[in-house]
Amino acid sequence: MNPTDPTVDSTVRDAIARAVGVLGMGGIGLVHLLDAPGKWTETPYMFWMYIALILGAIAVGAELIRTGSKLAWAAAGGLAASAIIGFVLTRTTGLPQDHGDIGNWTEGLGLASLWIEGCVVALSGAVLGARATVARRLVAAPPVARIS
Repeated sequence: MNPTDPTVDSTVRDAIARAVGVLGMGGIGLVHLLDAPGKWTETPYMFWMYIALILGAIAVGAELIRTGSKLAWAAAGGLAASAIIGFVLTRTTGLPQDHGDIGNWTEGLGLASLWIEGCVVALSGAVLGARATVARRLVAAPPVARIS
């Protein structure tokens, strides 16, 4: 294997992106795990939404490790974006039976969660965008002439 081979470079970039994506999924799960006990007593349905998010983050992280497929990256971005939307809703309109966080934009765990989720959304978009660009180049590339 030649270290200057372009396939080695793309393989290393893919491995790094997948590792960072898995760490992001772990971070999303951890932040919500730390906040979950309070939700159990305040709004039990939100506790179960947290549990679903945590399990989803574990499953998506595992799929990023296993395959790193486009579907796994889309799921990572979608899951992170859904958590961002939930945060924004709880801080603006509130959710049923949960109006205590309206206007609470500076909570530490919430800001950490937004940072991690935003990074995962950006990374997912970058990976999917790069893969789409490579796919377009492969489709548009003229056939290579063979010299006999």
